[in-house]
Amino acid sequence: MSVGLQGESIVCFAGEDWWYHHPHSKNHLLKRYACENKVLFVNSISMGLPSMSNPDFFLKIRRKLKSYIRWLRKAPEGLWVMTPINLPLYGLKTGRWLNRILLVAQLKIAMFLLGMSRPILWVAIPSAADMTGRLGEKMLLYQVSDKYDANEDSSLSAEIIRGFDRRLKEAADVIMYSGRKLFQEATEPNRFFLEQAVDFDHFANPRLEIAPELAGIPHPVLGYFGAMDYVMDTDLMAEVSRLRPQWHWVLLGLKSNLVQVEAPNIHFFGSKPYRDLPAFIRHFDVCVLPWRHTNVFTSYGSAIKVREYLATGKPVVISPLYEYLETPGLRIYRTSDEFIQQVEEAMANDTPRLAAERQDVVRDCTWDARARQLAALIQSVLSGRRFLHSDVSADPAPRGEVLEGSH
Repeated sequence: MSVGLQGESIVCFAGEDWWYHHPHSKNHLLKRYACENKVLFVNSISMGLPSMSNPDFFLKIRRKLKSYIRWLRKAPEGLWVMTPINLPLYGLKTGRWLNRILLVAQLKIAMFLLGMSRPILWVAIPSAADMTGRLGEKMLLYQVSDKYDANEDSSLSAEIIRGFDRRLKEAADVIMYSGRKLFQEATEPNRFFLEQAVDFDHFANPRLEIAPELAGIPHPVLGYFGAMDYVMDTDLMAEVSRLRPQWHWVLLGLKSNLVQVEAPNIHFFGSKPYRDLPAFIRHFDVCVLPWRHTNVFTSYGSAIKVREYLATGKPVVISPLYEYLETPGLRIYRTSDEFIQQVEEAMANDTPRLAAERQDVVRDCTWDARARQLAALIQSVLSGRRFLHSDVSADPAPRGEVLEGSH
């Protein structure tokens, strides 16, 4: 299926590695664009080396070294994935200078090998600011997915991150905000709300049997999938597991060494392929998002998994993310007692009608639709038109509006 963008070269500096994460918005969109365009996905160049005191220091180093060995590989989805060798020294001017030389050289070699020229440059990590204007790009998209300067996982100072962010915003043709709160706080005239979406059919119509690994886990099951690090509210998880020992937690995804919580009814199953997630979710009774809502970084999150939860039709209980405060079908908690109450009410009162209503909330918010929307925006900018953001207060899900005129 065509999504409206053809014959272009796209180079994306991502904020994560293609190999180790459940798909982010960039993964979903770029694999669709790869059908009719040349796409190079550049794995995270990082925001600096973590402190050696970080419990995940050696885990992160080992994982990045495995990516370096792959360097440039074609993914099954049709795009190319590259892990350029660079130095995790973005806090130093000398380090940034060396990285600029290393990255430009490697990217130009990769682009030559892949027959790419005059690319659309898509930047989704602030430390790639030095790449702007150096790859002969015809257009710069800057995707802001998080409150970068509040990221506790970055060793860079907030001041340096804000400097990268400011430079990218000044250079960008379009600034795409993936979070509602981020978008509403922005003031740039060329900002655009790139609302999250969902692979609806993948989650709504599972054709797989329940994953055999879960055969011994009794109901009720509280399920979560995705990365698990400092955003997880382990205190809440420990308290709820103690107060409701008959509830079993099934957690899927990469687990940071920062997540230290153990109980007989808390089960970590590691990361599972995206294609297999529905087989695990079928065993869930309630989908949960036990994130620390007092964390500044978390409060800006747009958590694609919430939409994926809704697509399953199962009850959903989440911490109060700003992104979803007005979304129908969700149960929101702020304390451990409220979490328990919401889960109990969800299990006691669920019906097929409520399940269908939850699915209806996200049924039309697919990645195919989002890819077509963004493609139309890109085509408009490339053809010399400009766009103006919508009035946020008048639209609960504002998007950029393409207008005629000079860019």
